[in-house]
Amino acid sequence: PGFRTHKPFEFEPRDTVGAVALDQKGNLAAATSTGGTARKMVGRVGDSPVVGAGAYADNYAGAASATGWGESIMKVVLSKTLCDFFGQKTAPDAARDAIQYLEKRVNGLGGIIGINPKGDYAFAHNTPKMAHAFADDNGQVIARLRAQ
Repeated sequence: PGFRTHKPFEFEPRDTVGAVALDQKGNLAAATSTGGTARKMVGRVGDSPVVGAGAYADNYAGAASATGWGESIMKVVLSKTLCDFFGQKTAPDAARDAIQYLEKRVNGLGGIIGINPKGDYAFAHNTPKMAHAFADDNGQVIARLRAQ
């Protein structure tokens, strides 16, 4: 009685927002904004600002934005990995294989969105759930919440 403590591993969920885009001239862009990690070590740099990890864009390869456990995402430069896979596979297969690589290589958890230079979008995750949305060629927005 009289003492109040916090539960050391209790934290409120934080959200990451990512976006990828392809304009009419064929320019690709990617951005990632993070909600942060609870109780992180002072000075820790997450995956969002690391080029190739949290986001990556190259007009010849594709654009991607990732979210999940930052340390794992940085180890496999997940967004760059997806863009590399775009040159070898369909967009959905590339995203699936990038997430499988994250899981098999470093036991990582995450999700990724991407678009290849042809305008084919990609999405995959190995987390319990992940929301994503996209606009089709007619400007219609399709939003989904996917669970594993």
